[in-house]
Amino acid sequence: MKLSVQPLNFEIAKQLDDFISKKTARFGRHLRENDELNIRLSVVKPATIQNKQADVRVGDLFASKTCDTFEQAISEALDALESRLEKRKENA
Repeated sequence: MKLSVQPLNFEIAKQLDDFISKKTARFGRHLRENDELNIRLSVVKPATIQNKQADVRVGDLFASKTCDTFEQAISEALDALESRLEKRKENA
């Protein structure tokens, strides 16, 4: 699995990068080696309490979550995507 992380208009901190690596490690069982997991991180304007957005895409599957923190948004988006991957695997 190939991982691509794209922060929009900010630099990603090492702590967040480590969190993403840890959370995406479980996708190895769902994806082939040449599949690409794309994560796009952005801050939604105007500034509100829940303004951290994570968009996650694998092939034609997509999940987007907006939360208080990037960690929460990433975690929820990955959980939603994982359930879709499991459903697709069951139906295949």
